[in-house]
Amino acid sequence: MYDVIIIGAGPAGMTAGIYAARAGYKTMIMETGAPGGQASTTETIENYPGFPGGVSGPELMMKFYEQTVSFGVETVFQHVTSIEVEGNIKKVIGDAAYEARSIIIASGARPRVLGVNGESKFRGKGVSYCATCDGFFFKNREVAVVGGGDAAIEEALYLSKICSKVTVIHRRDKLRATKIVQDRALKNEKIHFIWDSVVDDIIGENSLTALSLHNVKTQQRQLFTVDGVFIFVGYIPNSDYLPASIILDQRGYLLTDDYLQTNISGIFGIGDIRQKNLRQVATAVGDGAAVITALDKYFADKEGES
Repeated sequence: MYDVIIIGAGPAGMTAGIYAARAGYKTMIMETGAPGGQASTTETIENYPGFPGGVSGPELMMKFYEQTVSFGVETVFQHVTSIEVEGNIKKVIGDAAYEARSIIIASGARPRVLGVNGESKFRGKGVSYCATCDGFFFKNREVAVVGGGDAAIEEALYLSKICSKVTVIHRRDKLRATKIVQDRALKNEKIHFIWDSVVDDIIGENSLTALSLHNVKTQQRQLFTVDGVFIFVGYIPNSDYLPASIILDQRGYLLTDDYLQTNISGIFGIGDIRQKNLRQVATAVGDGAAVITALDKYFADKEGES
């Protein structure tokens, strides 16, 4: 029996683990893959405080992991398939079943990929899913943004401050972003548009050099030379293992209150898995720290009831 089981060893989950262990709770983290989540796939993180020269994502996340170990947090590398709630006892099912008095869900979200040739090969070598993470590496260079929603256009606006030219590639003939965001992009001299087009292939040798595009209306194909591509066609929250009784939004993100608690007492949500406006290492760490106050209150209330 654990005091708390944390699902996910990304920056949010590991921070929560550190705080929970320091508070004296018997804590376990369950993680499917390597510690670090999306942050561990980022070549260099330059916007996390304390590293003026930047730090590699894998290096930073390994430091997080080493710190969880130093505080006695147990880590089990298993894929979580389901959660069961029986009164005050919660059960997390992986290769085995583990019981806890509380659960912190920190399983994150993954970028929705295009699924085209070259995409995985050039990830981190010209292909990115985060402009605020990687935009600086393309300073004064030409990049493309794939997508037409708020995230894509806001990231295009951000990149226009860094890059010499930003070309938005969208499969429709108009944007899906809110009007105010659209207007800003359409008036921006650095932002250009290729309409009614999709990416077929991402091309290069050691790094990306071009995109193979085709127009979905005319079927005309073109080779578009570019230094980098930022893909913003949505994220997929890792919430498919959650019980139907937990309330999610229409996209599958976890709904939490001001105390990061879900609709089920004793189950909390932090990091990219929850509905929020900004998903960064810094905001994940903030969630991981803040949730312990809510956890303390939950346990205190339970003790008061007994």
